[in-house]
Amino acid sequence: MSKIVYADNAATTQVSDRVLQKMLPWFSSHYGNPSSIYGIGREGRAALEEARGQVAQALHCDPSEVYFTACGTESDNWAIKGMAKTLAAKGKRHIITTAIEHHAVLHTCKALEKEGFSVTYLPVDQYGLVTPEQVEEAITPETALVTIMFANNEIGTIEPVARIGEVCRRKGVPFHTDAVQAVGHVPVDVQEMNIDLLSLSAHKFHGPKGVGALYIRRGIPFPATLMEGGGQERGRRAGTENVAGIVGLGEALTEALEDLPEKTARVTAMRDRLIRELTKLPKVRLNGHPSLRLPGNCNLSFEGVEGESLLLLLDARDICASSGSACTSGSLDPSHVLLAIGLPHEVAHGSLRLSIGDMTTDSDIDRIIEAVPQVVERLRAMSPVWEKIKDN
Repeated sequence: MSKIVYADNAATTQVSDRVLQKMLPWFSSHYGNPSSIYGIGREGRAALEEARGQVAQALHCDPSEVYFTACGTESDNWAIKGMAKTLAAKGKRHIITTAIEHHAVLHTCKALEKEGFSVTYLPVDQYGLVTPEQVEEAITPETALVTIMFANNEIGTIEPVARIGEVCRRKGVPFHTDAVQAVGHVPVDVQEMNIDLLSLSAHKFHGPKGVGALYIRRGIPFPATLMEGGGQERGRRAGTENVAGIVGLGEALTEALEDLPEKTARVTAMRDRLIRELTKLPKVRLNGHPSLRLPGNCNLSFEGVEGESLLLLLDARDICASSGSACTSGSLDPSHVLLAIGLPHEVAHGSLRLSIGDMTTDSDIDRIIEAVPQVVERLRAMSPVWEKIKDN
């Protein structure tokens, strides 16, 4: 069996050796409950606060504004539902988002619609971009929250977050961004970018699964608690903290941001080589913005090919990729993101997301560039419609 080529880092990443070694003691010798007052409990509390400081340093905020959660989805739910229900008491029952958000945001907004909230789903252009002008036009006196992702998980497009945040700040509307795909991969500064709430997840930057964080800017109206119980997370999220996971999150984020410009340049160069070589095939298009995109994201559509068959044949060659969000991998429906940027159903069905990262090598890229054209050619040879597509 050949070495696995892992090109699905947008779904999850391998825990780095450095992060693993930092976490291990908190499963064994350092097992105290961080709410206890004896020595090994205080050690756990100190570790939590060290990790909180690491996240705060990465986001350019105060540690008291960082709250640990179980994942990015929980952070999104807490941010959106918390702001909506807090401001509903003041007559503000309107939310603004986009048509290409992760389902953690879209499904949360749909749930709030069932409770009487109104939601504006802003359309995006052919690259997946939404403009600050669209946001400004959509804001009404009843708007409680604007929630727009930092970077799209499928096509990699990076939104003009700072300018959208400036509009929201000027209009007095809280601004939340799902930055799960961005944190650890591109610079994020909640102060300069006018961000009031931000969601992140450790397993997207070589940390463990099952731990995330929510930044809540001090001073914004926000409910006191997410879950009732003990006084953990300064009384806002009850439940004994996942100390090992939180330690891993903090260390992973610190490691991810070390030498970030050099890492970005290297990953971007590999991504661009993938795009350059694979778009030489006929009837292939790049999805997402050509330059305003995450360093490791390459999303392509191959006409005359079914995405599921493409993934299975690549898997047979030990290449791991995806056709979209891992959270919807069991769905037979085409990606809502690809439909939102204007792709027909039949083209959206033939999408391939290759997401590379720090651990990707040039030889991995060589393997992908060799395998994808062969697989596409095989599938097109079996397709009953390829000859018609090829000849328009």
